[in-house]
Amino acid sequence: MGTMIEVVLPGIVEPEGLQLRERAIPAPGEGQALVRVEATGVSFAEQQMRRGRYYDQPPFPFVPGYDLVGTVEEAGPGTDPRLRGRRVAALTKTGGWSTHAVLDAADLVPVPDGVTAVQAETVVVNGITAWQMLHRLAHVRAGHTVVVMGANGGVGSVLVQLAQLAGARVIGTASPRHHDALRGAGVIPVDYRGDVPAQVRAIAPEGVDAVFDHVGGPGLTGSWMLLRRGGTLVSYGSASTRDDSGSKQLPVLKLLGRLWAWNVLPNGRHAYFFNVWGGLWRKDRFRAKLRADLTAVLEAMAAGKVTAAVGAELPLARAAEALRLAESKTVAGKVVLTP
Repeated sequence: MGTMIEVVLPGIVEPEGLQLRERAIPAPGEGQALVRVEATGVSFAEQQMRRGRYYDQPPFPFVPGYDLVGTVEEAGPGTDPRLRGRRVAALTKTGGWSTHAVLDAADLVPVPDGVTAVQAETVVVNGITAWQMLHRLAHVRAGHTVVVMGANGGVGSVLVQLAQLAGARVIGTASPRHHDALRGAGVIPVDYRGDVPAQVRAIAPEGVDAVFDHVGGPGLTGSWMLLRRGGTLVSYGSASTRDDSGSKQLPVLKLLGRLWAWNVLPNGRHAYFFNVWGGLWRKDRFRAKLRADLTAVLEAMAAGKVTAAVGAELPLARAAEALRLAESKTVAGKVVLTP
């Protein structure tokens, strides 16, 4: 079968501590497929994992890589032989930073013709996250006003586009150097380093219909207070605790407790914590929703309604540099590795 290269996270290290490992390419088993990886992403999850801060990461050492896009090289027993040669996308949580991956065929989502691997990669975990938060939790529709924290980021840039497709007005937080680009994309920019609630209230004095907050921490209260009656807060990360030490579960538990407390208040507002892996215990239903939602995003991309926001594209061997770049917050869009 030949050999493959993968990036290994050996422990709590700086990005330069990542290791390259060569091993034999495994054969796919029953119901599996061998995918030659063409693009894989650097997400916030990897930034947390290298610090030992991702709440359910596997024990070290392991291969990072939350998602991937590639071509099926071999379809294992019990799978559709027509899979071979198809470009597919998959949500993996780990294992994507590699030249090859063996995955369950049921987890593979076809990529439409005309969408490149790098383009598709920008909207795998980011697209699923954005679509499900917008449509399955916040039910954003025409006429709504929404706030997207980190509107220039990987998830944020997809959220902006999908919210606009739904007919919503978008207010986006970012550093001032990204404001011209956001204005050009039809977003009302807000400086994330200033008093965000005050800036948003000046734009939407009656409150907003939804806030998408990846930061967490003390600022989450400000996000909650921005909602009008019937509005929805979706928290989907804890970026503010990335560099903390101590328990990696405690920040998430505190966040969940706060959201629960807000939900019992009789004010008509709703607060959710989004976990893309929620509902995995009902695997068939989880896979069906993931396939439907990612397919919708990829088809929007194929139709030119969603564009790829690629912050940088680097080869797999430069994974340390890519991780440093993603952590620097100097790029707009997804940092992509191309094996």
